[in-house]
Amino acid sequence: MTSPTRRNFLQATSTAAASLSLASYVHHAGAADAKKALSVALIGCGGRGSYLAGVFQSNPGVSLSWVCDVDTGRLKRGQKLAREKVKTSDDIRKVLADDTLDAVIVATPDHWHSPAAILACEAGKHVYVEKPCSHNVREGRLLVEAARRNKRVVQHGTQVRSTTMMIDAVKLLRDGIIGDVKVCKAWNIQRRGNIGKGKPGSPPTTLDYDNWVGPAEFIPYQANRTPSGWHWWYHFGTGDMGNDGVHDIDYARWGLGVDKHPSMVSASGGKFFFDDDQQFPDTQQVAFQYPGSGATGDQKLLMYEQRLWSTNYPHNVDSGAEFYGTKGQMFLSRRGKIAVYGERNRRIDVKVVPEAQNAEKHVRNFLHCVRTGQVPNGDIELGHLTTSLCHLGNVATRLGRSFRFDPDTERVLGE
Repeated sequence: MTSPTRRNFLQATSTAAASLSLASYVHHAGAADAKKALSVALIGCGGRGSYLAGVFQSNPGVSLSWVCDVDTGRLKRGQKLAREKVKTSDDIRKVLADDTLDAVIVATPDHWHSPAAILACEAGKHVYVEKPCSHNVREGRLLVEAARRNKRVVQHGTQVRSTTMMIDAVKLLRDGIIGDVKVCKAWNIQRRGNIGKGKPGSPPTTLDYDNWVGPAEFIPYQANRTPSGWHWWYHFGTGDMGNDGVHDIDYARWGLGVDKHPSMVSASGGKFFFDDDQQFPDTQQVAFQYPGSGATGDQKLLMYEQRLWSTNYPHNVDSGAEFYGTKGQMFLSRRGKIAVYGERNRRIDVKVVPEAQNAEKHVRNFLHCVRTGQVPNGDIELGHLTTSLCHLGNVATRLGRSFRFDPDTERVLGE
């Protein structure tokens, strides 16, 4: 596989699929038949990709036709995931050239999420892209544009969007159970591991490291970064805010009722605990302020707390969100917990069935939308808005200060 030019990779993705036959675009235009069997490819055969391959194949009429990875060991393991005969490749372009393919699962490292998904959209494929959908704000917007331009269903992997408990809880907030929701605080608190300190070396012979790096700036191979420690490096990951906190930020933003970017971002934090090679912070406090909108013109505030060295957390749950309204408070967690309080902390009983997040419903929703042309629960525009908060929060933490952001142009102001 020939390595793409990194500096111009995203520009190239808009035309790279031109070599694919016109027939493939015609074949995949619009929604598939509502009862049509679907052919799916897996891009990235690591732990998450392997899990999703099983979930997809558990649905009637879905076959795993391709597996793709630049690590031959993982590619062989990916081949065993298929319940029928499957084709393999280390080159995503070969996979996307198959005009019988309906959809792809993108479960690569973060820096490949948008490039792979954009290429897939341009090739006429629908996409289930793991969170976070991008490595920076600009990539996310390019992915949204590619999905719209090619009329593709693109589902973002924040599966809380398809969880019945979350849907019911957000409806309660919209119906005013705690009044006008003004503020939300989300948290991601857990004890992560120390990844140690490594040195540059030679990649294993099973790994095409040059193409693993792909669209990112090239840096030498290091064993504690590739294949499993990349989350914590600026070049390839988005820290735990984009890795795990993105879920809690997503339903925090959803419940708060904001459908745009914030206008002000502020943050503090750093590496307070781990003495290792991780570049992203293990401790963060981030605040996103939203401009007034709607009839009341009320501003809103979303806060996020992250501690990756702790086992003590609010409500005895490692991830959650508290919504504060003019008439009460709601606690919500993707672990399947909910509690509602009226004024002066009076407990309010609600008829919401506890349910932990899971990918099964989210995948079923994606497949249904591919077949019917409906908008998915985790539409890529929603995913972009949520993922952008992770990028902006990480930038503010690195700067150690606040900055203004234009929600319309998606640019930092006054810098």
